[in-house]
Amino acid sequence: MKKECNLFNFLSASYIFIVLLLSGCSTPLLGTYGENGQSREEFSRYVESVFRLQNAMTSEIMALQGIDDVSDHTALFQADQAMQKACGPLNEFVSRQTEGLDTGLFLSHQVEKSAIDCEQAAQKVKLLLDR
Repeated sequence: MKKECNLFNFLSASYIFIVLLLSGCSTPLLGTYGENGQSREEFSRYVESVFRLQNAMTSEIMALQGIDDVSDHTALFQADQAMQKACGPLNEFVSRQTEGLDTGLFLSHQVEKSAIDCEQAAQKVKLLLDR
């Protein structure tokens, strides 16, 4: 089962990289992507790393939920909910891409605008998990 998840994660991240590379979800006149004005290649790598981080944090949270006493993890579960919200466009993008559905420029633009917030939310979850 775990190998299937890792394969899915790799394929999903690959789809993100390829689609962002080809989709043109940039500021056309400036030739930059994301809030940090990265090149298309840099932004694609960044979004892929954000997706991998968020996906890893989600997997760890799911593993924790199997533990009987989860009352000590209230802050962690709240941070997870915030991460899921912040990473919503990215997750929708990957889901649609995986299912072979059109991602569209609007969703690509949402991913571009939300990538930093998604990363920050995932980093917060990571800090809480490392405690």
